[in-house]
Amino acid sequence: MIQGAQPAQRKPKDRDFIETPEGLLFCVVGYLHPPDKYTAYLKYSPASEGRWQRQGRAYQRQLAFYHAHQVGETLDYLQAHYPHYVHYCPVRDMVFSMVPQERVQTYYCPEQRLAQVLAHPNDPLEEETANMVEAIRSAMDIAPADLGITGSILLGTHDPGFSDIDLMVYGRDNARRIGAVIAGLEIAGASPAGKAYLDNWCRGVVQYFGLTYEQAYWLVSRQWNFCFGPKRRPVSLHPARLDAEIVEKYGDHRYREVGMCRLRATVSDDADAVFLPAIYGLERVRILEGPVVEVAEICAYEGLFGRVASAGQEVEARGKLEEVDGGLRYRLIIGSSKRAGPEYLLPLSQAKGLP
Repeated sequence: MIQGAQPAQRKPKDRDFIETPEGLLFCVVGYLHPPDKYTAYLKYSPASEGRWQRQGRAYQRQLAFYHAHQVGETLDYLQAHYPHYVHYCPVRDMVFSMVPQERVQTYYCPEQRLAQVLAHPNDPLEEETANMVEAIRSAMDIAPADLGITGSILLGTHDPGFSDIDLMVYGRDNARRIGAVIAGLEIAGASPAGKAYLDNWCRGVVQYFGLTYEQAYWLVSRQWNFCFGPKRRPVSLHPARLDAEIVEKYGDHRYREVGMCRLRATVSDDADAVFLPAIYGLERVRILEGPVVEVAEICAYEGLFGRVASAGQEVEARGKLEEVDGGLRYRLIIGSSKRAGPEYLLPLSQAKGLP
C-alpha cells in the first residue's frame, strides 16, 4: 500500500488497485497507460450500506460480474457522477475510465499486501490465504515476491464469511508451472470445483456471453487457474507480467476500430495466452464476417478465454476488429466495452450453434 502514485521502480500491473480521494476503488487493467494516468475500471464505490466494510465505511460493487458489457455500465456511472475519470485515449481510439496520477490517494500493490498477510494474518481468511500460499510454495519452487493478493483482501474490505481468495502470480513461466500443479492436484488441500458450482457459473456465462450451455460448461470446467481451498473457499490465480515482460510502451503503436469481425484461423502462438489480455498469434485466417483483411492476432480481455486454445488448433472467434499503425496489421479484440453483440473465442470443435 503506497500513498500517492505507484513507485517508480515498479511498472503498473494488471489487477493492482487504486483509491481516489472520493473513496472510489479502481482495478488496474492491462499494461498500456498514458504517462499521466492509469487505465483502470471501477470495482467498488462508497455506499450507505454494503457487504464490503473497512474501518466503519461500507462499499458496494460496481462490477457485479466481470464482463466487458458491465465495464461499459461502470463508464456510464462514472460519466454521470465522476466524469473526470472518463477519458478518450487517442492511442487506443477508445473512451475508457482512467485515474489521473494526481487523483491517486493510495496505490495498492498485491505483492506488498501479501507479504503483510504472510507476516501477520489478522483474521481467519488471511490465515487461509497464508496457508494456501504455503501449500503452493510447497508444490513448486516460486519466490515469495512472485505471488500477490488482489481483490477485497488487497483492499482490506474482505469478509471471512463470504470473500474469495484472489492470488496473483507474476511471470509467464510461473503462470504455466502453477497451472500444471493445479491441474495435477498437487497443492495440498486444494480440490476442483464441483458440478453445482460450475452450473451456477455457466448460467452467468450463458447470460452475458450469448453462448450455449454446452459451450459455457466446456469453458468454465477447464479454467486452469481456479480451484477450491481446504475449506471449500474459491481460490483464483491471476497471472500478470513481470516488468521485463512488459515490452510495449504507450504510444509505440496506434489502434483504430474498423468494425466487427468473425473469423476462423489456426493458432500459431499461445505463449501469452496465460495473461490478461490473452494473446493468440494466428495463421491461415479466413474471414466469415467483416472486412477481408489479414488478422495477425486475437487479443482477449475476457479471462474466460485465457488458454482456451493451443498452437496448431483451429478456432472460431468474433470481436472488434482493429487496425494497427494505419493498417500495417490487424487484430481481433474480445472484451470490448462497445457492447456490439456476442464476442467469443472457441476451438472449432466447440463452435457449433453460434450465431
